Amino acid sequence: MEEIQVVDSATQNAAPQGSAGGLLLYCLIVFAIIYFFMVRPNKRRMAEYQKMIDSIQVGDRIMAAGIYGTVKKIGDKTLEMEIAKGVVIEVSKNAVASVEK
Repeated sequence: MEEIQVVDSATQNAAPQGSAGGLLLYCLIVFAIIYFFMVRPNKRRMAEYQKMIDSIQVGDRIMAAGIYGTVKKIGDKTLEMEIAKGVVIEVSKNAVASVEK
């Protein structure tokens, strides 16, 4: 004779019960790690870069988009730099990689 086992489908598909507080703590730890190792250093780097861009003055030697030149005129979003005697180009301030005073 065969025995028939009845399995309740509700108990078979039930997920294990965990602590909601534990999950919340885990998420907070992950976000804290992301913040301290990725977001915070990037903010610091961007602040230093913005300070460098704001300190550019006429006559400074800069490298923008891989081209070295001397700043001749500064606009709101662009600047003009002389790359050779009589050759002036306009570049975006965001293209500036380094400034030599």
